[in-house]
Order: sequence, then C-alpha cells, then structure tokens
Amino acid sequence: MAARIWHSLPEYQALRAVMESGTTSAAAARLGLSQSAVSRSISSLEARIGQILFERDAGRLVATREAVQLNHRLDPLFEALNRLSGPPERARETLRLIAPPTYAHRFLTTHIASFIQTNPHAYISLEVAQSDEVIRGIVENRFDLGLTGVELSRDGIRLTPYRTSSAVCVLPKGHALAQQSVIRPQDLHDQPLIALTHRHARRAQLDTIFQAVAAVPIVLAEVATSFAAVDMVSAGLGLTVVNPFPIYSYRSKDLAFRAFDSDLTYRSYFVASDARPQSATARAFMRHLRLHTPIDPFSEKA
Repeated sequence: MAARIWHSLPEYQALRAVMESGTTSAAAARLGLSQSAVSRSISSLEARIGQILFERDAGRLVATREAVQLNHRLDPLFEALNRLSGPPERARETLRLIAPPTYAHRFLTTHIASFIQTNPHAYISLEVAQSDEVIRGIVENRFDLGLTGVELSRDGIRLTPYRTSSAVCVLPKGHALAQQSVIRPQDLHDQPLIALTHRHARRAQLDTIFQAVAAVPIVLAEVATSFAAVDMVSAGLGLTVVNPFPIYSYRSKDLAFRAFDSDLTYRSYFVASDARPQSATARAFMRHLRLHTPIDPFSEKA
C-alpha cells in the first residue's frame, strides 16, 4: 500500500508567495509572517517532497524547475480558494412553466417579463397547452410548475389554490343589458352567444342553467378559450359568459363585464409535483404572481 501524501496549505502559500515576490522577506510581508517562518515552510516542503525548490545565486533566490512545475500544478488549488473567498457565483435558475392559453397569453407573459427583470439569473421556458396536458406534463416531470382552471384529481400532483372567481357576462358597452349590474340567465334568451366548446365542463353547466329557466340563447360560435370568446364579443359578434380571471384586466376598458346570476364558480390553481420538492425559483415565481396579480371586482385570492 502506497504511503499517503500529506499536503500543507501554509507550505504551498509560502512557495507561491516567494515565487511571486522574489524574496522571503517580501513573501513574509505579503503573508503577514516572519521571514524565518517563510523559510521554515519552504524547507519543510522541500524535505517532504524530496526536491530542491530554490537555489541561492549571489544572495538571490532562484526557483528551480521543480519549483516552477509545482507552482503551476497548484494553480487549480488557489483558483478554488479565490472562488471560496469571493462572492458566490449564482447558477442560472431554470423554471419550466406550462399553462392553458387563457393564462399563458398576455397574463403570464407579462408577469414572466417582470419576474426576470427582478430575478436576472432566472431562465423561464413557457409551454402553452390544454389543461389535461398541463397535468400530464407535471406528472411526467417535463415541467416544474403549471397553472390550470380545472380541478383534475390525479396521483402525483399537488394543486395549490390561487384565485377564485364568479361567472360574468361580457358584452359591448352599448348593449341594452349593459345597463344592468347583474345579468340573469333568462336575460340571455334569444341573445347571440359566443360559447365555449362542449369539451369544457363549464359549457354543460351553463347549458343546464339556461334549461332551468327555459332560456335559449342563439349560439353563433363555439371557441376553445375564454380569451377567444371575449375577442369575438369585442368584434361585435355577440356576448359571452366566462371566467373573468385574468381577462378582466385586459378587456374591462373596452367591454362591459357584469355579474352573471348563477352558482358558477371558477378556481385557478398552481400545479406542481407531489413527488418532487419545489425549486426556489418556482416558489419565487408563485409569490411574484400572488403579489402582482391585478385586483378586479369579480375574483379574489384563494
């Protein structure tokens, strides 16, 4: 078994100081030691490695080839020590986000921009997908954090409540019904309606509400997202009943948002893995959203 080689940092520091300073007196001043202490460290190092590191020439120290080679091999050690004593280097922190179009477009993109401005070491990737794909992406570890408006129960995920809101009817400001503070389901009988597609659970719930009061709106178009429905209202096609969050913040100046008299309640959630700890960046982004989400009269913190 080979003998274990012991290393002495003070000896290496003395070697480097003499190599860079040229004399033991200058090296001693640099290290805050006595000249004799530096000389003893050099002598001890020479004895330990069995090599002559310095020779005297007319009272001047001259480094040998072995000293030069050893000093060169010590570069990584002193570079590491410099990093330890200096400010820590922050690694770039990646956050993989996934969200449906209604959250991703305008809302999340705006908050991602402000988050990166205050967290320059953060790197965020955003995937836009349907809610079922949000859940699947988190379970399969393709994403770190998601947003969804659908309460899908599945093993391996954790839903953290974010916002709660009640349904609104969105219509042009000049529409006769815009004079009312609350729109009742029967008020929409024979009204042109922009509806969500039938794959949305909310569509079936809304149809049931209309049937209960014998109201039959005229469905002019079906769309996949609330943003698309509101944009069609803005284009003058009709009116719609949707979740006001986060659309209200972007369309309330152009359109009338009125409370819709029903028990329709919408909940928004952060989606994360229940099997993996959340990263500091994910927690910081959730906190950023909670702090900077605009206030509106139809939704509140969950």
